Amino acid sequence: MASAGAGTVRSALISVDYEVFGKVQGVFFRKHTKKTADLCGLVGWVFNTENRTVTGTVQGKRDKVMSMKTWLKTKGSPKSRIDKCVFKNERDITKLEFNEFKIKK
Repeated sequence: MASAGAGTVRSALISVDYEVFGKVQGVFFRKHTKKTADLCGLVGWVFNTENRTVTGTVQGKRDKVMSMKTWLKTKGSPKSRIDKCVFKNERDITKLEFNEFKIKK
């Protein structure tokens, strides 16, 4: 019986949902999110909400998703201002659920 701890094998792929708050609309945030995700080899989507936030899902290799999470909460597009970024539903996955990273409109 495997125990949780140092010997636990974690999935190489993870999925996480995000919502970014601040000045994130009208500043090319979605375009830069897609560019960054593509450079990291990640898949998923990004969308402007009616609440003036940006939301989406990102999936890929664990280390690349962690880098994307840092980018979403600290960098964003050049003219954006990120007040906070909320991550939820982080989970291990066995295969990617998207073929590419898309900007939803």
